[in-house]
Amino acid sequence: MKNVEPQEINVVSSKDPENNHKGLVFNIQKFSLHDGPGIRTTVFMKGCSLACRWCSNPESMNRYREIMIYDVRCIGCKKCVEACPIGAIVFTERGREIDWDRCDNCLECARVCPSKAIECTGDYMTIDEVVKKVEDDRIFYENSNGGMTVSGGEALVQSKFVRELLKKCREKGIHTALDTTGNAPWQDIESVLEYVDLVLMDIKHMDTEMHKKGTSVENELILGNARKIAKRVRIWIRIPLIPDYNDSEANIIRVAKFASDIAAEKVSVLPYHDLGSSKYPKLGRVYPMEGTTPPTEEAVERVRKTIESFGLEVEIGR
Repeated sequence: MKNVEPQEINVVSSKDPENNHKGLVFNIQKFSLHDGPGIRTTVFMKGCSLACRWCSNPESMNRYREIMIYDVRCIGCKKCVEACPIGAIVFTERGREIDWDRCDNCLECARVCPSKAIECTGDYMTIDEVVKKVEDDRIFYENSNGGMTVSGGEALVQSKFVRELLKKCREKGIHTALDTTGNAPWQDIESVLEYVDLVLMDIKHMDTEMHKKGTSVENELILGNARKIAKRVRIWIRIPLIPDYNDSEANIIRVAKFASDIAAEKVSVLPYHDLGSSKYPKLGRVYPMEGTTPPTEEAVERVRKTIESFGLEVEIGR
């Protein structure tokens, strides 16, 4: 797909005038057990300030709505061909094909597809719409000491919307957590912390050049923000464990020491998996980590023991 200028989230768009004062949400996952304490509802905001090579939710990266295709659902009606104003969709003997380089992301094909073989990622939602979905499961939060977690992408790309969402949930007595990369201006982070009970923060790599190699950005801002956050609210550190990238003993020791120094309550190790790889061709992209295998149980256990040696609680996630 051609580079598309992102819509400014929370600002009126000429294509979607009804989106004023709404946030762009790409998923609301109920009964989450790995995004904070208890049973939680995780609200995934669209848009990210990183480009992690192993991202399992590539539909979260861009700050605008875009199409995802599901060939198995296609019924061959060709309504998408008729709707595409620039002829980027054709049917051949192999079925429907999209010229991703030509596609300008107008979304017309998704609007007319009767079988949802082409869908639009992300929905613009008001604060009240999101809170209503979160409140539906209040009984589970109360019985398990759970709550709502706001994640992404990078939730702080939409910091104004996220702040108001956290504020409203806090006012309703719902425990709030923020899952963040930490790659955001401090003023955006500070603006939401007043309404956050817990921060879950990724540390992808301690070496800034290696961090940039894996995520497209350096890590000085991220580490600095982690230190500031830890002085304000409870913090859990999360490590996506990527083979041959950040799983060396030296890097794990550095992460564990950092987590210990900022008094993190817990470290969650999230072993690499390729469950999101099938999403990339649906978005017209190539999966950057093709051929990478998950770490062995032995490797994960070694990481656990190294981190625990610093007196830290360790959780192995998914």
